[in-house]
Amino acid sequence: MSEDFGSDFITIIDDEGNEFELEHLDTIEHGDEVYMAFLPADLDEDDEDYGMVILKVVGEDGGEDMLASINDESELDDVYERFMLRQMDNEED
Repeated sequence: MSEDFGSDFITIIDDEGNEFELEHLDTIEHGDEVYMAFLPADLDEDDEDYGMVILKVVGEDGGEDMLASINDESELDDVYERFMLRQMDNEED
């Protein structure tokens, strides 16, 4: 994904076959893992259920990152905090 030309969007399919379009916000490395943060492309700021989606890169297939949800609550909390700190640092610049 290149940010040279604006926002990047991906379409993911959940386990039930539902498609979701997400806007890529940021990518971080933490330990030996790579995590990507997204917002739903159809974000409605009035909807309290919408928020950042964080997925872990678990491999590559044909040049495309394979992503998975994070099931460990403490891992998810730690990565979320890192994304938020990075976002706050970027706003200060």
